[in-house]
Amino acid sequence: MGKRGSRSQSQLLSNLTKKQKKHLRDFGEEHPFYDRVSGKEAKPQICQLSESSDGSNSESESESEPEQVSGYHKLLASLKNVSEEEEEEEEEEDSVVDDAEMNNESADDDVSVEEETATASTKMPENVTLSADPEGQDGDEPPGTSDKSPEEFTDAKHESLFSLETNFLEEESGDNCSPKVSQDPFVQHVNKELKEKEIQAVVTNPKTTHQLKWPILGQIVFSSKFQKLETFKPPKDIDLKSLHLQKPLESTWTKTNSQFLSGPPKSNSSFTPLQKELFLIMNSYRDLFYPERTALKNGEEIRHVYCLHVINHVLKANAQVLGNNSRRRSQKLGVGDDDDFRDQGLTRPKVLILVPFREAALRVVQLFISLLEGDSKKKIIVSNKKRFQGEYGSDPEERPPNLKRPEDYEAVFMGNIDDHFRIGVAILQRSIRLYAPFYSSDILIASPLGLRTIIGGEGEKKRDFDFLSSIELLIIDQADIYLMQNWEHVLHLMNHMNLLPLDSHGVDFSRVRMWSLNNWSKYYRQTLLFGALQDAQINSVFNKYCVNLQGQVAVRNVPLTGSISHVLVQLPHVFQRMEAENLASVIDSRFNFFVNKILPQYRDAVMSHTLIYVPSYFDFVRLRNYFKKEELNFTHICEYTQKSGVSRARHFFLKGEKQFLLLTERFHFYKRYTIKGIRNLIFYELPTYPHFYSEICNMLKATSRGEEATWTCTVLYSKYDAQRLASVVGVERAAQMLQSKKNVHLFITGEK
Repeated sequence: MGKRGSRSQSQLLSNLTKKQKKHLRDFGEEHPFYDRVSGKEAKPQICQLSESSDGSNSESESESEPEQVSGYHKLLASLKNVSEEEEEEEEEEDSVVDDAEMNNESADDDVSVEEETATASTKMPENVTLSADPEGQDGDEPPGTSDKSPEEFTDAKHESLFSLETNFLEEESGDNCSPKVSQDPFVQHVNKELKEKEIQAVVTNPKTTHQLKWPILGQIVFSSKFQKLETFKPPKDIDLKSLHLQKPLESTWTKTNSQFLSGPPKSNSSFTPLQKELFLIMNSYRDLFYPERTALKNGEEIRHVYCLHVINHVLKANAQVLGNNSRRRSQKLGVGDDDDFRDQGLTRPKVLILVPFREAALRVVQLFISLLEGDSKKKIIVSNKKRFQGEYGSDPEERPPNLKRPEDYEAVFMGNIDDHFRIGVAILQRSIRLYAPFYSSDILIASPLGLRTIIGGEGEKKRDFDFLSSIELLIIDQADIYLMQNWEHVLHLMNHMNLLPLDSHGVDFSRVRMWSLNNWSKYYRQTLLFGALQDAQINSVFNKYCVNLQGQVAVRNVPLTGSISHVLVQLPHVFQRMEAENLASVIDSRFNFFVNKILPQYRDAVMSHTLIYVPSYFDFVRLRNYFKKEELNFTHICEYTQKSGVSRARHFFLKGEKQFLLLTERFHFYKRYTIKGIRNLIFYELPTYPHFYSEICNMLKATSRGEEATWTCTVLYSKYDAQRLASVVGVERAAQMLQSKKNVHLFITGEK
């Protein structure tokens, strides 16, 4: 019997995990989570106690009865003999086991690790879990529902350290108290009160505009729908103190921006001429549209200056909250006793930065660290930095060494070019917390696709966009690239900006600003829009969704020469104008004009090797289906064509086995292949990027075999293509072409 008993005990011990053994050793019983509950309902038993029964009788009876040793105590006794070495191993591995087992347990409770670690002030709705990063999840699956919860960890260890509700302003840190100076643009902006009449008048008021010329930015247009329109010109010199930068930015900015400065660093030369004018507009909290941001020329210069504005805004906003926390504690005021303490929005996230690739997000976070750290010997706290560098960094060896592409291509597609990501960043008194839950973050850095998977669509059960309700600063960087990704994601995001949240998320309504409670946040949101070109879709977003009470500023420089001057081959360019009744009918008018007027000229076998450049994928599908229906000899290449299909199509086109080649603009944007064998060019629509026009035209010289005299180039345009036309042929020539109401055939020879 003794052997059987010891054998059964050893079997029970072998079935227990290390965590169960530890709990059994410490508390003398198994954890209630592992209790085996029978499916049968136990019949209730009625016990009748005598009237004379009391505590003393029960105690005496229990003393007289022999003590029965339970199975738990037997197991506990056997656990006492565990060696000390095994206990040390268990303690070392305990943290790893706890994390793994708790993640498995959370799957049964339908509650993610993020929800368990979030504080009461940052609770998220139970039906939706916001993850800090979508790594390892399917794009169609709402974040937080995947079984890979261990990868979606949040920084629970630093939750209290970065909580705005439980922290106070450190006087020893040297930071000023909450910004109270009336000259501070931040204070003036957030404390400005709108009236109900002004909000109602915005809908009917016409937009007033005023045009100025600045030394670097050129022609800029100030506009506003509110009654008073204020303009200003940049001063020659700027003193850092006059910009009201929050500490430590006054000392760290010059060091961070030194790579763009020439000569010895001085207080009045901390900005480049371009940065100075841009920051003056940013610091006035006006909306800004700058369409001349290029990755090859001034991209990093602009990224530095808007990161300075972001950190300055967040530090001031958080200092105001922490300063009011200290005042409330010292004055011992009750909640809601003073409206002076209204210093925050309905949710904590106050800045949203939209970037196209992970590499851009990596550089933004690195700039944040540099601006907070500067030249000081004391390093700031950056949680989860190693994981961030691993997921957002790139390996230089992964890129093929023999890949030759244009310089602008190399600048855009540098580093990690994954376009599905999102990350929350919390900043508090020179400390940065990466992978913070969205409702505990100050700054959100994401791609349009990364946000779309959270926001979801109509009818989806698991979706959330409350974290966008109190965004005070929206930065859309490299907006032109989103045209090549999916512009619908940007429009979907803008439609969900600054809406009233569906849940309170633990907010203290006595601390919420009145204009946020009135659902007027969109009139206080500053939007900074940077792109590489003037495009109708980008202009539409700026004009429709940017209604800042401080007004809007747009840079409107017109191109003088156009990209046609960069064509290196002798080529006649024929621009044929088509008529359309309105903007909605342009698509059908272009297709009918092409099918009836242009295509018949190229059906002859003599007009072989014809490349048709199609910017829109929807137009590409329509043309492809028409070519198949008419049984034309053609091949096609788009962004979804596999590599083998691309090689096969290029080979057939070069050898003349296929007369037509349909090519999409997005394929050219992502690959930049040189198509050989072109003799005839048709631009179904003017390119989105002006320099694509010269690049495609210059492909004709790749296989020059004496057919230069037969080369042709035909371009379709309408009056609604004014911006693209001016970027290709120049503003003066475009104006002449648009004034003519008839179809115009212009023969233009490119310069060598």
